[in-house]
Amino acid sequence: MSRMPDGFLWGGATAANQCEGAYQEGGRGLSNADLIPSGPNRMAVASGKLDPLSLTGQDYPARKAIDHYHRWREDIALFAEMGFQVYRFSISWSRIFPKGTEAEPNEEGLRFYEDIVDECLKYGIQPLVTINHFDVPLYLIETYGSWRSRELVAFYQNLCRTLFTRFKGKVKYWLTFNEINMILHLPYMAAGLTFREGEDPGQACYAAAHHELLASALAVELARLGADIQRIEGKERKEGTDEEDGWTGTG
Repeated sequence: MSRMPDGFLWGGATAANQCEGAYQEGGRGLSNADLIPSGPNRMAVASGKLDPLSLTGQDYPARKAIDHYHRWREDIALFAEMGFQVYRFSISWSRIFPKGTEAEPNEEGLRFYEDIVDECLKYGIQPLVTINHFDVPLYLIETYGSWRSRELVAFYQNLCRTLFTRFKGKVKYWLTFNEINMILHLPYMAAGLTFREGEDPGQACYAAAHHELLASALAVELARLGADIQRIEGKERKEGTDEEDGWTGTG
């Protein structure tokens, strides 16, 4: 077996919508993940064919998940015991900006993620932050139609600016989005899209993907202006060359 290169990071990954739970704690607002039920309606909702707000009496697994929100400290201790060198986790947008539109972030949400970052660093585990992993505040879905609207780009930039500022010097590795392509397969799960009567689903999906790609590019530009980031491979931009500049991009 060939030897892995020096600097290769062994670790694991989670997503906020799959592990945190505590969907109404710490000032968090509702997101699309909180409205995807288990059971026979799950795929219809996730694929954008059924409005989740039309359902009652459902079970919503993301609302409890595996309770990482209350167990993160013991979880990270287990990561360290397993020899993790990196932990990729995602940010719940509505835990930082409950509606997505606020001028000021929810401090309790920021502290939650900062505690996770600090605990990882205590064990020598590098935090790798996915800024958005299939997560849209419900208010942005109801008010703007989610990522079919270009207006979400500015709200996402505000989230990025907040995170880059708060975690500068602590988080070196960032991903802007997880699997933008999933908008074409499970539009509501990936981007909060439920198709309207008479709407062209393809047009809505491609518009949403375009807006996320634009938001991703602007986030990279924002990070280059002052965030302390690195590329996982450890490459750095050299003035006057075409070398890669140290950004991880999308997941």
